[in-house]
Amino acid sequence: MKKKILIIYTGGTIGMIQNQENGALEPFEFSDIYSQLPMLKLINGDIDFKTLLPLIDSSDTNPDFWIRLANFIGENYNNYDGFVILHGTDTMAYTASALSFMLENLAKPVILTGSQLPLGVVRSDGRDNIMAAVEIATDEFEGEPRIQEVCIYFENGLYRGNRTYKANAEKFNAFASPNFHKIAKVGVSITYNLSDIHYKNTGLPLIVHTELDSHIALIKLYPGIQTQMLRSVLTIPDLHGVVLETFGAGNAPSDENFLSLIKEASEKGIVFVNVSQCKDGGSVKMGLYEASVGLNKCGVVSGADMTTEAAVSKLMYLFGTKMPIEEIKYWLQRPIRGEMTV
Repeated sequence: MKKKILIIYTGGTIGMIQNQENGALEPFEFSDIYSQLPMLKLINGDIDFKTLLPLIDSSDTNPDFWIRLANFIGENYNNYDGFVILHGTDTMAYTASALSFMLENLAKPVILTGSQLPLGVVRSDGRDNIMAAVEIATDEFEGEPRIQEVCIYFENGLYRGNRTYKANAEKFNAFASPNFHKIAKVGVSITYNLSDIHYKNTGLPLIVHTELDSHIALIKLYPGIQTQMLRSVLTIPDLHGVVLETFGAGNAPSDENFLSLIKEASEKGIVFVNVSQCKDGGSVKMGLYEASVGLNKCGVVSGADMTTEAAVSKLMYLFGTKMPIEEIKYWLQRPIRGEMTV
């Protein structure tokens, strides 16, 4: 039986084609996608196309957009076997991370993809990305969807969405996932890393979480960071959580003024999660070095090997549940959707 796949266009480079009269790039009408991708007809699936309006540049992505997108998937969930989301690359990892937390009991593939060059350009990488993402979305294993989580497909690789970040703005292999293997590699055939695929279909209905708390701050530490700047951030009204990007394995200055600010904010109920600035691999290990002991004493919790994108969206999700702060701290240190290694 053919699988039913819904392609959702949200905006971004992939949806642009060149106007033949003036040469300008303009949004493509995806109801006519077979004119650009006739090979889609060879895939063993029935494909529908819908546009999530208003279209946005991915730089304008925000929690309201994530809620619209998650609701759109929820409204169409029972009518399709899988979803492919066409999205701008700049914030794709944020959207993939957010959706992973918002779509509880997900038992179908939700695959985000896009391109570095517009679909209407001769050398566009968008054609192969769409084709492969749709083909993977139709795949099954023992009668169940092969993929049952939110993923990103880009340049021959399928990644767990909440494990990725955009690593390159010039090359076609735009995304990286240093702390988690690719779920699949695409070449002449599609090779799945079976040990990294989790089948989570419990028979429970999909729950779409639409309460996100964006009273979150992101602070990247650097040598010479000023306590005055920190104080101005940490005294923002209604600030609930902070993602602290630290050095190495979770290290930070031992300066007493710095640590006292963190401790004071933590005692007021602001939740700090520690993630590493080392993008190409590694994990926060609180207490491994003396330089992280101070943060530990201030109540900062370890984000282990979470990406910044996952940490930000996880904080928004957890605070949106209205659970007590101690529970939020508990779940920040444990995987909910496979976003961290513990």
